[in-house]
Amino acid sequence: MTVPVTLSLYIARQFLFSVLAMTASLTGVVCLFDFIDLLRRVATKPDVPTSLVTKIAGLHVPYFYMEIMPFGVLLGGIICFWRLTRSSELIVARAAGISAWQFLAAPLACSLMLGAFTTGAISPLSSIMYARAEALDDLYLRSGGGPLSLNGTALWLRQLDTTVDPHGVAILHARDTHLENNTLSIHDISVFRLDHTGHVIYRIEAPEGRLETGFWQLQGAQILRPYEVAAPAQTIALPTDLTLSRVQESFASPDTLSVWALPSFIAMLDRSGFSSIRHRLHFESLLALPVLAGTMSLVSAGFSMRPSRRGGVAKMIGSGVGAGFLLFTVSKVAEQFGNSGALPPLLAAWAPTGAGLCLAVSLLLHLEDG
Repeated sequence: MTVPVTLSLYIARQFLFSVLAMTASLTGVVCLFDFIDLLRRVATKPDVPTSLVTKIAGLHVPYFYMEIMPFGVLLGGIICFWRLTRSSELIVARAAGISAWQFLAAPLACSLMLGAFTTGAISPLSSIMYARAEALDDLYLRSGGGPLSLNGTALWLRQLDTTVDPHGVAILHARDTHLENNTLSIHDISVFRLDHTGHVIYRIEAPEGRLETGFWQLQGAQILRPYEVAAPAQTIALPTDLTLSRVQESFASPDTLSVWALPSFIAMLDRSGFSSIRHRLHFESLLALPVLAGTMSLVSAGFSMRPSRRGGVAKMIGSGVGAGFLLFTVSKVAEQFGNSGALPPLLAAWAPTGAGLCLAVSLLLHLEDG
């Protein structure tokens, strides 16, 4: 038996309205606390205008929406299904022979599309606005230079180097870096040029250098070959596909990159020798977001579709909220394990979603008496 189109559209409309209203409400509350925290920080900076607080808080809105959206789906779904059950609409539908799996198809489709829209459209907007907010925060509110500062940082990178070997690599190590006027200078530099088997062809030692467009310019560099006298100091151009913004982004939060930019950026990090674990985990989390939203809709249905004639409404809704926050806690613990390298990024991002999906399916099977 198929679900009538009119009933599906009605349930989908009720579900979507509840989810959007709850997501907007929760995002507003979180943004209010963020605004208050920014006001507190600005109070210690007499030279910073208060209008900057509103600007930074506004730039944070898409980021907070993405964080809140799965819980907006959970709480909005609980309210929607509880209202439909209390008004006996779902009871009548089930008495007419429509199972829970049939009339949940429309809310599940809505939550999946909402999650896909968030990943595909809101993520690029959030990354741009969040990067701008972080830049303003670094410039006006932080005294330590923020995560985009490279001053005094040692630098390691690995990149392809086909000048000597078609499959060779170059490993660059700078003991000190300095960023000024959008120019990255490096000091006490060692470059190891390796062939495709991993053997050192020669080494370059240079006291200083800087990142130019398409190459590292190493000044006063000496080439040291095995069993040969060191060559005279000269200026060497070492080709690279790195730019200043990419080097800075490798030290910045993955939230400043959209889902569309992450695959190429992860590949660049791997070629350059930077750790890509955080970016891989963030990318997998964005891919899992639609499935997580669909899981939350099923969890909300499992906890709120029981008839309330025997009471226990508060306990039922509280159990649903508790299950949602338990899933949130599990996801954060898995994220920490993923960032530390104890779990693969794929497993750390998808395991909480899979656990929540198993819980939701179990609840619905129990609700339908097998």
